[in-house]
Amino acid sequence: MRFGEYPPQGSAIYDDEPATSLPNGSSDGRQANDQEFRGEADPDPAEAEAAVLAALGFSKPMIARMHERALRHGTSIEAELLRSGEVREEAYYGAIARLLRLPFIDTIDPGLVQDAMTLDSQLIRPTMIRLAHRRREPETVIVPEAARLTELAAALSTMPMLGRNLAITTPGAIRKAVWAAGAGRRGRETTNGLFERQPAFSARTVLSGEQGFFAGALVAGTSAAFLIIPVVTLFSLHIILSLTYLASLLLRLTALALKMHLPSPATRFNLKAGPLPRYTVMVALYREAPVVGQLIACLERLDWPHTLIDIKLVCEDDDAETIAALTALEPGPQFEIVTVPPIGPRTKPKALTYALSSARGEFLAIYDAEDRPHPLQLREAHATFVNGPPELACLQAPLIIANARKSPLSALFSLEYSALFRGLLPMLARRRMPLPLGGTSNHFKTEILKKVGGWDPYNVTEDADMGLRLYRLGYRSDVLTCQTLEDAPVQISVWMAQRARWYKGWLQTWLVLMRDPARLMREMGLPAFVTFQLMVGGMLISALLHPLIFVFLWLGASAMLDAPKNDLPLGVVSLFVMDFVNILGSYLIFLGLGVGSMIDHEKRQIGWRWVMVPFYWLMISVAAWRAVIELKTNPFHWNKTPHAPTSTD
Repeated sequence: MRFGEYPPQGSAIYDDEPATSLPNGSSDGRQANDQEFRGEADPDPAEAEAAVLAALGFSKPMIARMHERALRHGTSIEAELLRSGEVREEAYYGAIARLLRLPFIDTIDPGLVQDAMTLDSQLIRPTMIRLAHRRREPETVIVPEAARLTELAAALSTMPMLGRNLAITTPGAIRKAVWAAGAGRRGRETTNGLFERQPAFSARTVLSGEQGFFAGALVAGTSAAFLIIPVVTLFSLHIILSLTYLASLLLRLTALALKMHLPSPATRFNLKAGPLPRYTVMVALYREAPVVGQLIACLERLDWPHTLIDIKLVCEDDDAETIAALTALEPGPQFEIVTVPPIGPRTKPKALTYALSSARGEFLAIYDAEDRPHPLQLREAHATFVNGPPELACLQAPLIIANARKSPLSALFSLEYSALFRGLLPMLARRRMPLPLGGTSNHFKTEILKKVGGWDPYNVTEDADMGLRLYRLGYRSDVLTCQTLEDAPVQISVWMAQRARWYKGWLQTWLVLMRDPARLMREMGLPAFVTFQLMVGGMLISALLHPLIFVFLWLGASAMLDAPKNDLPLGVVSLFVMDFVNILGSYLIFLGLGVGSMIDHEKRQIGWRWVMVPFYWLMISVAAWRAVIELKTNPFHWNKTPHAPTSTD
């Protein structure tokens, strides 16, 4: 399936062809405009901007066109011009420097910038920094606004000494210098911040002292019981595990029942004209050079004004290949490449949290490198946030597998995603229960995301951790209808590494939340606490012990065959029936919830390969046991999933 499944939206808004330099004008016209510019400042910001742009040589039709966009988006003429692609910011601010007769600096040496916590404010709104030169006086570099340029020109005219150590630069130059100057301090804060401020929420400690004691006591006690009373111990464990498996199954059965009896949610937004807030989009990239072209194309199709979208491509500093591939594409001015220093755990949540301090949007979305989000997804998220309650902090878009026909593995992966994102999570959202988020297409209120500490850099399934942490802190999550398309792994080795990472992260999340079960129950409430145990704890137990169900079935069948026909043990029969219901019910509900959430096109892609569900579940069990081993041997290692561009055949 092609990556361009959706037609571009709102293309009439962004119909300008890019250029690389300022428009040329005659010297006589420039002199006349310069005289007009240096006249008395106009109190109307738009008229002041227009006068400045005219003095810089921009034509009246272009200024009028940018003014119309500014009125539509609630921005400034200057902002629309710089995001239009018709002028590079180096050329624009260089022209301002010549107009003001001030030096222009296009590249700032980070070694001249003194780092401080307050410096990060320049990542959000770059306006001014001071450069501490070694052999001359400090220099102030500014990013002037067109609306106030006449005031600055008047001040420089009346007080010439004001411009003695003053220079003009670009917003991009300030951001690059600030990123570099504060990299070490910001990296340490990212790695240690959550652990130092809220250690109860951090997975940096794998097992707390109490958890280690109880885990050791449980293993020792169970082993001793097996040695002393093996039959009774095995029978008791069989009952406990079968009941746990059944309880987890009932949660999914509830979602299936609601799916069958409730109509599918309608799209809950409209495309009313009017000013929109700024929206930040962040994508963490590592060794993703093959897919960056597809990624940029998909992000450019998002229906949001270029002036109001802030797209951050977050790369590891030593990933030269990906950075070079992005740079070669020359993405538009709405894109910013953020490089993360190679310190601390090399994880996606660490990279995202590192970049979070620079998020300029009121709302923030997370995507993966291979994602193809629906162009209207930001619009739906914004409308849902606006119409939702104040405690609504996060929205999850459904993830849909686009390459289901590629292999049996991708087909079963597609069934699994359908059951989760269009079956189980909507049911939990309707019941105001906690949502273990997916790893991409999450939309947040930025202020709340920063308030709760960002993502845990030590949790390798940061999405589930974030959804549950938001809930225990009093916030809520909901779901969207505009989807994101992804490709599933088609190689078993790739799938196994990815799934082991997921289960390792879910184990981390369960251990973090269960450090103080009584406190967790108070924060969540009993229904949500039970749901959490069934969703995360039940899922882990089900995956780890799935092969054991087959063993229990075999033991039960053998015991019944050996027993007299007129005297079958009631306990053996009851457990056999429960195990049979568990194993058959898990497959049927998995299929019912997955297929029932699909459109006809997806069902045709799955075809006959649903019959391989039992083998798929056994593979999940292998991945879960691998996760347990990795949690002990390499808890913070991120198993990287390689991606390739979407096939066009």
